[in-house]
Amino acid sequence: MLIAAIIEYMVGKYQLRFAMYQSIAHSHIHIFVLALITALFSGCATMTNDAPQRSLELRNQRSPNLAAPYNKPYRVRGVTYYPMRSAAGYREIGHASWYGSESGNRTAMGMRFVPHELTAAHKTLPLPSKVRVTNLQNGRQVDVLVNDRGPFKKGRIIDLSHGAARKIGLHGVGKVKIEHLKH
Repeated sequence: MLIAAIIEYMVGKYQLRFAMYQSIAHSHIHIFVLALITALFSGCATMTNDAPQRSLELRNQRSPNLAAPYNKPYRVRGVTYYPMRSAAGYREIGHASWYGSESGNRTAMGMRFVPHELTAAHKTLPLPSKVRVTNLQNGRQVDVLVNDRGPFKKGRIIDLSHGAARKIGLHGVGKVKIEHLKH
């Protein structure tokens, strides 16, 4: 409000004759005051870490809902993908990559993607599915929840969250074995 008083004093002192200048000055004052209040209150916000709760949520994940939209056929870049009705006995060997820059985006299941969690994306496994991913270069394994669709790059069978990739020592693209785990 001090700034508003100073500007009003200056406007009065120099006797600006055009109302347009006053309205512009007042609108700029309102914008400045609003930005200042926003900046002050944003410093009062607290960050919460809900990782333990989300990890528990992932461990207790339900069986796939085959009627859900994310388990219906879908099309990406002209290719139609048909999600499996069951992942029982599923095993595959191929190339994996990892992703993390999508932090905060929603997965195909509607969950927020959190890079440090142990999750993955697969083109056709029913969502959600639990799989064990083994890095064939070093033998390290990680159990992940498949809750998203992808990867859509040729020659890749699974995209791991950054946390899952780190657990098995995957940097960039690497050869892995995927095995379905019972719920």
